[in-house]
Amino acid sequence: MKSSLEAPAAPRNRRGAVAESESPPSRSRTHRRSPSVIGMLVSSPSVERRHVVPTLSAGMWRVVVATVLVGGAPAWAQAPPEVLATPPSLPAAPPAAAFPEFPSAPGAPSSPPQAPPAVGVEARPTAPGLPLSSMPSGAADASPSAPLTSGQVGGGVPLDGGVVPPPMYVPDPNVFGGYAALPQAVASDIVPLWPRWFAGASGLIMTRTLPAGTATMQPVAGLSTLSTSSAAATWPGGLDFQVGRWMGEQQTWALEGIYWGVYGLGTSATVTGTGIDAIPQAPGVTLAGSPASAFLTDASQQQVSRSDLVNDVEINWLSSVSGRPEFLPSDRRVGFMWLAGFRFFELQDVLTLTSTSSTLPPSSVGANQSLLSVATNNNIFGAQVGAKADWRIAPRIRLSAVPKFMIGGNAITNTTELTTVNGSGATFAGGQPVNVHATLGVFSWLGSVDSSVAWDVTDRWSLWVGYRVVGVGNIAQADGQWPSTLAAPSALQEIDAGSSTILHGGFAGFQGRY
Repeated sequence: MKSSLEAPAAPRNRRGAVAESESPPSRSRTHRRSPSVIGMLVSSPSVERRHVVPTLSAGMWRVVVATVLVGGAPAWAQAPPEVLATPPSLPAAPPAAAFPEFPSAPGAPSSPPQAPPAVGVEARPTAPGLPLSSMPSGAADASPSAPLTSGQVGGGVPLDGGVVPPPMYVPDPNVFGGYAALPQAVASDIVPLWPRWFAGASGLIMTRTLPAGTATMQPVAGLSTLSTSSAAATWPGGLDFQVGRWMGEQQTWALEGIYWGVYGLGTSATVTGTGIDAIPQAPGVTLAGSPASAFLTDASQQQVSRSDLVNDVEINWLSSVSGRPEFLPSDRRVGFMWLAGFRFFELQDVLTLTSTSSTLPPSSVGANQSLLSVATNNNIFGAQVGAKADWRIAPRIRLSAVPKFMIGGNAITNTTELTTVNGSGATFAGGQPVNVHATLGVFSWLGSVDSSVAWDVTDRWSLWVGYRVVGVGNIAQADGQWPSTLAAPSALQEIDAGSSTILHGGFAGFQGRY
């Protein structure tokens, strides 16, 4: 039983702390709830929360919990460095069992007594859901020396469950082009520092398909009959060059120039015997002062040769859909680009027939040998479209495919000429030289696919190896222009177009970026 002379015990709240019910002027202790305490709770793991828990009001705890769930403390709740470096020493709360004035029994108070506002501080009610940007001027920047009451921050703005902490930015490290801890608006404007210029070179080995051949001699018993297809296609070498530059701040488009060519594509075939009659014959034609029949009839030897060449020139515009193929991000394995540009493609097909006379003496080298040549040239030019796809199968290994297609004009030329091997020319019966040049204009189509495996050795160097297939249609070839007779110029004026060929072969090379 308590004596009436004893001083009444200080009321205790339900957390076991002494309730501050005195009037503001006579308060013997003021708990400063500066922003550093909340920031210390969120940011400093070295602070023991049990020292601070008894001194926080229910409203402030709601803000702390909501802030932690969102992802961090707001700007007004960050602890200054000096506070984090020297955590305050606060008294530990006595156990709740030492305060019988607030028994945990039915009818006990559901909330501790609330202290009146501090003297000189105006309490400003805050509506539920009020954003921090709507706080009165100075509330978020209140001096730490200003007295605070329970549930208030510097400036006297009460904190309750209706205060909504600001959303915190959580960066996604996997976002392409972004950096951690930067707002997305800033990350998207980051300019890549990749090298813009690129140049490469490759070696080529290619061949081509041939049309059905045309006979170049009459059949002779015991001898193989030659035709234009007897001069087969070989696998000669060639070169491939590439140069270009990426444009724009984000390097999303580029201009490139390409040249590749294959030279000396073809071989020869020879038969030796007697009574070889060539196709064509040349009635009325004079060659080196003798009738052309002296060279083309009853010859002792005949040889058919082929020598083709291919030239390709391109100027392309590239548009990257998913980033440059050499610098794909680690979380992206496939890259894609569109391609459009101008292309010039030349296919030159040259066939020659050498016939050695069996009746004319070789007064000089080649004097008794006639040389009939048919040179057909296809010059295709026009716009092309295409794409480039890359699939990264390893950190620095990628598969690549580049399909292209064009329909363009084809300026075809065909030249038929008869001379001796040492250069003496032939003439028709009317006196015109046997050197007839014919032209034809048609539309032709071309499609090509380059497939390769590339090894990006460094950010500036790549090696590759691959295979190229080029199909060309509605063209003229020398096999189809082989004459059946050389009687008059009119017999050599027509060009037969409508054939096709496929060039294919491998390549290996490198690319440098700077």
